[in-house]
Formats: sequence, structure tokens, C-alpha cells
Amino acid sequence: MTTTVTAKGQVTIPKAVRELLDLVPGSEVDFHRAADGSVVLVRADKKVTASRFQRLRGHAGNGLDTDAIMALTRGET
Repeated sequence: MTTTVTAKGQVTIPKAVRELLDLVPGSEVDFHRAADGSVVLVRADKKVTASRFQRLRGHAGNGLDTDAIMALTRGET
């Protein structure tokens, strides 16, 4: 997808990108420079939802204490 920069430095974001990012008039976007020098456009005003793995990170719950684990490994009940 190619677009042209205006004299004011403005560009039109292609419709496919607007739909992908769910951009509507008034949406805020950020530009980030990647390590390879490319520039990435991301939506800034929408909360990024964590993946199912990120949501579980650090949540082992109330598990067994060390003594209980040792008893299980030794076959004690």
C-alpha cells in the first residue's frame, strides 16, 4: 500500500490499515521506530488486550508449600 505525503506532511492511512487497527475519526496513533529502522504505526488510544498467556503469567495460585511437595515426592500422605 502506497500513499503520498502532502505539503503539510500529512498522509491518508489506507482503508485496509484503518480497518485493521479499528481507526475512526479522532483515533490516536503512535509511531515507533523498530530496531531495523522501519517505522511501525500503532493505535495509541485503545487499551491493548493481553494474550491468554500474558494474563496467566505470574498466577500459579495458592499451591502447595515446600513441606507438602517434599511429602508428595517421598510418597508420604
